[in-house]
Amino acid sequence: MSERFDTIFESMSEASAIEYLNAKIIELDNPGLKYIAATRLGACTSIVSFNTLLEIARTPKENLYEKIARRKAIEALGRRKNKEAIPFLIAALKDHDEPTVVNAADAITRINTSLTDLQQQELLLALNGPDNQKRAVIQAFTRLNLSDPNEVINQLKSEVNPLVSGAAVAYSCRCQNDNSQLHLLIKQLQDENVGRRRAAVIDIGDAGVTSYLGDLVMCPVSMPLKAKSAFQLFSDVDLHSIPLYQVELLEKLLIDDPRELNLLPTWQVSLESDAIKVQLKHRDEGRQYAAVKALLCLDPKSQVELINELHTNHGSDYGIHYFITNCIGFLGLNDKSNLVTDSLFEEAPQYAKSRIAAAWSCLKLSLIEHKEFITTLGDSTRWEPLRWTCKQVSRKLS
Repeated sequence: MSERFDTIFESMSEASAIEYLNAKIIELDNPGLKYIAATRLGACTSIVSFNTLLEIARTPKENLYEKIARRKAIEALGRRKNKEAIPFLIAALKDHDEPTVVNAADAITRINTSLTDLQQQELLLALNGPDNQKRAVIQAFTRLNLSDPNEVINQLKSEVNPLVSGAAVAYSCRCQNDNSQLHLLIKQLQDENVGRRRAAVIDIGDAGVTSYLGDLVMCPVSMPLKAKSAFQLFSDVDLHSIPLYQVELLEKLLIDDPRELNLLPTWQVSLESDAIKVQLKHRDEGRQYAAVKALLCLDPKSQVELINELHTNHGSDYGIHYFITNCIGFLGLNDKSNLVTDSLFEEAPQYAKSRIAAAWSCLKLSLIEHKEFITTLGDSTRWEPLRWTCKQVSRKLS
């Protein structure tokens, strides 16, 4: 789980989390506390909590709650970034539970330390599993820049499932300087299936080829996912030194105007409030963006009425909350600036992307009174897309 959500579990003390993890399921009124406790210890630093996570991670379980707690403990070890966890994570790669193996591969990647030849071989052997497992292992090899002497990963570029083949293409690009099949990822950015579009966005970030930033920006998936890959492309570069056109592309990505995205014709929604509301709730972000685009095409009175209704009835939905904040800026609705202010000062982690929308809306609405706060927020936040947004907006807001 992202560090952005650590505040949700802060009320559970480290000592309580250790106690819950060590308890038997039958001793707990709420068995879900076990895996919540594991997540909580991912944000701790003591050796006692680290050893507790190791103990949970090393022992396979049959009970569902225990099994989930083990997965979360493995995930937490990745967040702790202590290389002493590597042998335990390598051992977990042999588990028969696919999510456990995926979490172990991801944790090894996050710890980002050198592996022995034997450990690399054990990681490579984990390719012998379901497609999601294969994808996680390939991503580990890509992000750790590990060699594949037997060309096993290269052979997977021909897999039918793009979750596997796309990850293998990204490995070839980043670790072998072979961009010959990168066009397949670019094509996948326009796939009808949202899962495939999301996978392509991630794979392009892993591939590390900055020349395809423009294609990434235009893809209709969630802004935070695109931002993660976009900033990953520049992970080894000083963002102050990148060309102006790349700065403009990053701004375009973060401003996230649906009228600038490559939306499929089949997603078009009629210019009626009820139809727009229905499509805003769709699980495919592409269809959500099409609904927002339709809202932006309504007559001014209908726009305001729909925004008011969405805020009243669905404002707690963090997706719709984000779109409302963005639309107020796009439409120049200064009389709704109070909602932008609320979004800017909202500290709940699930509304983090709304703070990005709010910062850009402050610029569009010339809310100069928030410049000092935006500057402070940019200096204090750990989330790179929000930090970069605040720096850009603060510089332009005058």
